[in-house]
Amino acid sequence: MTYGELLAKYDVPGPRYTSYPTVPYWTTAPTAAEWQTHLAQAIERGQARDEGASVYVHVPFCKSLCHYCGCHTFVTRDRSVAGPYVDSLLAEWGLYTGRLGRIRLDEVHLGGGTPTFLAAADLDRLLSGLFGSALVPEGAERSIEVDPRTTTSDQLKVLASFGFRRISLGIQDFDPVVQAAVNRHQTIDEVRRVTDDARALGFSSINYDLIYGLPKQTVSSVANTIETVRALAPDRIAFYGYAHVPWMKSVQRKFEDADVPSGPEKRQLYELGRDTLEAAGYKEIGLDHFALEKDGLWQAAREGRLHRNFMGYTERRAMPIIGLGVSSIGDTWTAYAQNAKAVPEYSAQVARGEWPIVRGHLLDEEDQVLRRHILAVMTRFATDWSGDQLAYLSEVRPKLDEMARDGLITLDGAGVQVTPLGRPFVRNVCMALDARLARHAPDRPLFSRTV
Repeated sequence: MTYGELLAKYDVPGPRYTSYPTVPYWTTAPTAAEWQTHLAQAIERGQARDEGASVYVHVPFCKSLCHYCGCHTFVTRDRSVAGPYVDSLLAEWGLYTGRLGRIRLDEVHLGGGTPTFLAAADLDRLLSGLFGSALVPEGAERSIEVDPRTTTSDQLKVLASFGFRRISLGIQDFDPVVQAAVNRHQTIDEVRRVTDDARALGFSSINYDLIYGLPKQTVSSVANTIETVRALAPDRIAFYGYAHVPWMKSVQRKFEDADVPSGPEKRQLYELGRDTLEAAGYKEIGLDHFALEKDGLWQAAREGRLHRNFMGYTERRAMPIIGLGVSSIGDTWTAYAQNAKAVPEYSAQVARGEWPIVRGHLLDEEDQVLRRHILAVMTRFATDWSGDQLAYLSEVRPKLDEMARDGLITLDGAGVQVTPLGRPFVRNVCMALDARLARHAPDRPLFSRTV
């Protein structure tokens, strides 16, 4: 079977597996009391391994709406909303410290939306409140996602003063035609300025987010964007496939379906980017991620320490994850909890001293076993379930046989190893391990296509 035939055969909607079970298949949400219990147990397990927790802070505000976006955002140019939102974040953090005491944080990540919507003074107040009531070891990872159009030197100085050394710039594409289609206009000079300022302040790992498969993208436009990125030389690159789901995200109806590359055309854009990046010295880490050999992400992959969570690939397994802010998701390994998705609702709840949980999932034994195997496939391209007595695993082997015949994987007893040919299809391998997807396939796709 030719590579093109394999692409056509395995191009089906599938999760990206930043969690398991995936969000559409969450069932029983934890109560506030249950969530607190799971958190305390996760912190205790981490202490036994000399590991701390992770905090993800979601800042939902954006000055404009990017038409490809699938995140929970709130579009405004009114900067006065930032201060009250920081108050709410710190109030929510107080719920955690009041219940759990002084928490050791091995990882702190600010995402969005646009975290640099917050002015330098707001960032300082947020981080002072967060770090002042936590134990933050010197080696803790501190990272932030930024919009090059809104990020200032003063903001970067505040972040550097709190030990932030990792920064991720949302770029997506430099082509003006593509930028117009997705309503995200930014220049190379804006990206260069933030990159240079961050490096001058001691940021040691700079990531660029790029997207392939955007409307109006062509081989030429992607090639030009990648060449520009090579010249700026970030330490790592996330090269994501655009998820076109207009029935779920109405803003994606701003452009025609015909403008969106799909199937072999979309895969060609990825392979062009991958080949160009690898020629420039970037190593493919896992699904859609690349890093230079000097970067910690590549070192973690080489040493078998790579982890994957809602933020994508990370260098360490910090657990639990405490999600602060609108729509944030917390994770104890045994439970997920997601916050309210609207700012007024979220802020009102924390102001009343209530945990703002609106949905989540309590993982049963099967969930936890399958989560471990799916995580292994996503981070190490291999897993072995020979020691697990789980009924569903007996159903997995027949699902994988055809992939083995097609050369995408090798099977050995109760284990699977993804071959180099099969790496573009790693999500398909994980889907064979996904019991909830097998039992509750939706009538309409909930996920992007795998190719």
